[in-house]
Amino acid sequence: MNNPLLTDDLLPKFDHVRTEHMEPAIDQILSENRMKIAQLAQQDHPTWETLAQPMQATEDRLERAWSVISHLNGVMNNDDLRKVYKRCLEKLTEYSTELSQNAELCEAYKKLAASDEYKGLSEAQRKSVDNTLRDFHLGGVDLPQEKKERYANLSMELSELSNRFSDNVLDATQHWYKHITDVEELAGVPESALEGAKQAAKQKDLDGYVITLDFPSFYPVMTYCDNRDLRREVYEAFVTRASDMGPDAGTWDNTPVMAEILKRRHAMAKLLGFNNYAERSLATKMARSVDEVLDFLNQLAAKSKPIAEREFAELKAFAKDTHGVEDLQAWDIGYYSEKLRQERYDISPETLRPWFPVNRVVPGLFAVAEKLFDVQIEAKPDVETWHPDATAYCISRNGEPLAWFYLDLYARQGKRGGAWMADCRVRWRNLRGQLQLPVAFLTCNFTSPVNGKPSLLTHDEVTTLFHEFGHGLHHMLTQVDVLDVSGINGVAWDAVELPSQFLENWCWNPDSLALIASHHETGEPLPDDLLQKLLAAKNFQSGMAMVRQLEFSLFDFRLHAEFTDEAPTNPLDMHRQVRSEIAVVEAPAFNRFPNSFSHIFAGGYAAGYYSYKWAEVLAADAFSLFEENGIFDPETGKAFLHNILEKGGSQEPMELFKAFRGREPEVDALLKQSGITEDAA
Repeated sequence: MNNPLLTDDLLPKFDHVRTEHMEPAIDQILSENRMKIAQLAQQDHPTWETLAQPMQATEDRLERAWSVISHLNGVMNNDDLRKVYKRCLEKLTEYSTELSQNAELCEAYKKLAASDEYKGLSEAQRKSVDNTLRDFHLGGVDLPQEKKERYANLSMELSELSNRFSDNVLDATQHWYKHITDVEELAGVPESALEGAKQAAKQKDLDGYVITLDFPSFYPVMTYCDNRDLRREVYEAFVTRASDMGPDAGTWDNTPVMAEILKRRHAMAKLLGFNNYAERSLATKMARSVDEVLDFLNQLAAKSKPIAEREFAELKAFAKDTHGVEDLQAWDIGYYSEKLRQERYDISPETLRPWFPVNRVVPGLFAVAEKLFDVQIEAKPDVETWHPDATAYCISRNGEPLAWFYLDLYARQGKRGGAWMADCRVRWRNLRGQLQLPVAFLTCNFTSPVNGKPSLLTHDEVTTLFHEFGHGLHHMLTQVDVLDVSGINGVAWDAVELPSQFLENWCWNPDSLALIASHHETGEPLPDDLLQKLLAAKNFQSGMAMVRQLEFSLFDFRLHAEFTDEAPTNPLDMHRQVRSEIAVVEAPAFNRFPNSFSHIFAGGYAAGYYSYKWAEVLAADAFSLFEENGIFDPETGKAFLHNILEKGGSQEPMELFKAFRGREPEVDALLKQSGITEDAA
């Protein structure tokens, strides 16, 4: 058959996609796109139909193929695919830089922006043209030839380095494991985690139990295992991944990779006239200046740290008084925090697991979305996927399909850790006037079902699923027909987390919990006493959690803001400095957290990790309107749908927020939601 990556099908033919199809598809698309773009750039009187629309067609064709390749690299990684992915990524980076520096094409867009036609375009079309011109500038189109070439080389090198960083983290995570034959060494670890450890051992043809650095395996050891030496061993392996320390010291060391990434980012920012990469990052965000971001983070830190200090003092006193621990270490925090939570609230994540089976949570999540946004969600088991764990679904309204998505929930070998949403197809009206529906990939790394029992989730994992589905709804419920600003396209990065963090609120309300929680054996609803304990414990150690996130945000932002050629910022030193100012838990000298911080070194969050907190303010304030009107109030749901989810990137996020909320966001909503108030200090 023809190359399955070159078809016009809405849903990819995963049964037919092979590694050998990937590079030829990318080569063909890039070659044809280059020819098309050369023609489009020659126009004297470009219009939306003769320039912008055909350009979007070239973008869509490439994205349709690349989204599948990139996705498979993340969820079905192997040596062959990794090599092909790397080669394709180099070609794409070269093409992307070439495109953003195409002076003739930029000139054509300038003519369109200056024409009478521009004034008559829709708001989404004008925003698309404006963003394109901004991105030409940020891609180096205005630079003299010599600097253009320098910028292009830096882009290529940066792309390769980021990919290497990601590969190193994956290899370091998947290489280490601890084989245990005596179950007594795992005393305290819940049965569900022991079953998973048994399954991991079987997969390696070993008897007994295997602990890995995948989160569903790592977390129960750190939280429940009575064996302090084992906790320390697992903790050390985790926080030294891809570094010069720990059990695999030097094997996949990201230290030099980080230094080279920072050097290139800084050089690219300077070429474009910015003082540092943090300034360059803010050129496409809501926040207007480096000082505004630092003030925002420091303001939250000032309000949170006293509460975090009080919480940590309570934890130390508890560990000493009840367990005789004089020297509380980093590998003890999760363990004694859990003991304190159980004593104070008589509840633990493990107590709740039986009430959150995947086969109840997923339909419950869908029911929440259906009630809020007047949609219907239906599984489509006949649709081809890449793995038996993955399932396809269709979202419709009144029988009319709106979007599709794939759900891939469980951790496995060859799958990148964490949870994420990615586009598979973007909604837009194509050159033939046909509407392409959006398609999303939703990926998590939960514990697989074991021995015929359903996967039982912690409440944190339920929240993660809701978070990613919020991103998915932003992508899928858009009503924008212009590719560049449809769904999450064109949305300022510090606003992109609004729908995801917003949807998390439905994991904490009795009315919505009734839809997502029931016992996996009896089907009984979550008992009221457990519900009350869950809600009472919601803000347990919220000050410590807040300063931990602020530590990551300040580390990332200052790392990029303070870098200079004369004194390149050292990630390890910067992390220690930020921790000394804000953290309440002391990290051991061997901690190498930056070396596996993929969000900023291999993802899109460089000088942008603060976006989580920034958007959390928006999300908390948006949810406060539902608290006032009722969490399933149809009119409020409709207002959020119409003003936020449907609009995509077609308008500035602050304008959209104000249209929904009637005013600008207020930080107090987040502090109140987190229990961080004057009374709590």
